[in-house]
Amino acid sequence: MQKEIEIAIDPEKISDESFLLQQAAQALKLVPKRIQALHIKKRSIDARGRKVVYRLRLMVYIDEVAPLESQPFSYRDVSKGEAVLIVGAGPAGLFAALQCLELGFKPIVLERGKRVKERRRDLALINKEGIVNADSNYCFGEGGAGTYSDGKLYTRSNKRGDVQKVLQILVDHGATPDILVDARPHIGTNKLPHIIEAVRETIIAHGGEIRFDAKVVDMLTKQGRIEGIVLEGGEEIAGRYVVLATGHSARDIFHLFEAKRWSLEAKPFALGVRIEHPQEIVDRAQYHCSVRNEHLPPAYYSLVEQIGGRGVFSFCMCPGGIIAPCATDEGEVVVNGWSPSKRNNPYANSGTVVQINLTDVPGAATNPFALLAFQQSVEQKAYVLGGGRLVAPAQRMVDFVEGRLSSDLPVNSYKPGLKSVQLSEVLPNFVYKALKGALPLFGKKMPGYYTNEAVLVGVESRTSSPVRIPRDKESLQHPQVEGLYPCGEGAGYAGGIVSAAIDGMNCVSRIGSRA
Repeated sequence: MQKEIEIAIDPEKISDESFLLQQAAQALKLVPKRIQALHIKKRSIDARGRKVVYRLRLMVYIDEVAPLESQPFSYRDVSKGEAVLIVGAGPAGLFAALQCLELGFKPIVLERGKRVKERRRDLALINKEGIVNADSNYCFGEGGAGTYSDGKLYTRSNKRGDVQKVLQILVDHGATPDILVDARPHIGTNKLPHIIEAVRETIIAHGGEIRFDAKVVDMLTKQGRIEGIVLEGGEEIAGRYVVLATGHSARDIFHLFEAKRWSLEAKPFALGVRIEHPQEIVDRAQYHCSVRNEHLPPAYYSLVEQIGGRGVFSFCMCPGGIIAPCATDEGEVVVNGWSPSKRNNPYANSGTVVQINLTDVPGAATNPFALLAFQQSVEQKAYVLGGGRLVAPAQRMVDFVEGRLSSDLPVNSYKPGLKSVQLSEVLPNFVYKALKGALPLFGKKMPGYYTNEAVLVGVESRTSSPVRIPRDKESLQHPQVEGLYPCGEGAGYAGGIVSAAIDGMNCVSRIGSRA
């Protein structure tokens, strides 16, 4: 017999299996020896009360042996299968390739950037010298933006596809099994590269191909049907199916669509700053303590307000994290955040952004590039006011709200450096006003949040793509090009690792249903 129960556990007892057994037996009013196994289905931290506890959802096996743990996914040899060309080796592209292996297609993944290990040299140049390689950076390269941007796996995409399948595939390739049960699963930037390499090895071992430094510059069509792609340098690769999984920063792809007169549309996105606090401030506020319990992870937060009918919210919160420079071209400053697996850095950061709607930018209802140009203009202004070399404009939090230039800036995690400026000169006025109104209100929700120990770093602007590539709702194909499947964040249909992975799998499943 199987019973599903929920119990609350003190942090000190979370790893004590015998204690969990006793608690389960007590909850079910059983003698412990009748319980043959316990499986944790979900684990979360409940800090709503004065006492912080773990909440566990358990599957209890009573008088019966638990089933065997799930086996790794089995893939076919697809070396002789029909090719599916996949443009981009981020989460959408890699999981599209794995789905090809399941369905018998041969994935040929074309990535403009480099392998994960080779990307590190270019990231070092970004952090130390402020030099950006437009094809190899925090956004472009094997694994996409997710590889060196943390690996947070929290998603609300359950209705889009099989979230648990995505998590299990990651576990099969080296992720900790904790991600299968944690309410906010996280891998960590230090571990993700090895997982991405393992995914690559799976694809190649089963007959797929992955090519790096392979930038797609054109797409071949005939009578409204995709025929293949063209790489920089002129090489043509034929294929009846193309999954376009280029990520939210591949602006050249949007311009290629424009040149071909293929439909595009402006898409709302969010823009603001990344805010960094000492982690201990977040811990004290969320765990109601002076010093965080060693059995609890660094605390996170999620905040949202409406200011004048406009949403202001925290995004991509990184406990124990680092602010990273994520520009994809010279002359722009873009920031993002990431954490290692242990989340053991002394700072916590979060994107804090304002919703940008079509009505905020003149012409956006008819010009698909209006919001993209708006995004670029803010990033370029941040670069100019920062003074170059990816130095980011910054301001202490209370100074920002009170309109005062910060006389100095706190020690922080952003390696290229910060420059004290009035961020009201960087941000669009309506974004500035919305943030100015929201931050003190966030401080009322979370004690200690509203403080000059926190620093605002500009700009957080790549929350999602400001352009959407239309596709048919049922077939997932572009309405003008049969066999072309816009996919993931870059096409405007995902917002994170898991949702992008699901979208990549869904696109290949549609190919399978039509082939």
